[in-house]
Amino acid sequence: MFVCSCFGITEQQVRDHAAAGACTPRQIASASKAGTDCGSCVRRIQGLLGRGGCPRRETVAGTVPAAPAVAAVSAVPSAGVAAPLP
Repeated sequence: MFVCSCFGITEQQVRDHAAAGACTPRQIASASKAGTDCGSCVRRIQGLLGRGGCPRRETVAGTVPAAPAVAAVSAVPSAGVAAPLP
């Protein structure tokens, strides 16, 4: 079935590009031009990628990488900075 009518890109072609490493609609567009003309196929491409179109990246140990940690903001004012008045 066609995903992109503008460039004649099929579901299988999107899956093939995903298997080769194109894991986002932008990467699919770079590989095939799908989604770069009228844009009506971008949601369909997102749907195909969201259903296992791209293999999960794993670390050497075989686990999925954790989300990056967010640094905590200190509530204590640093030296030399006046504290707000009550």
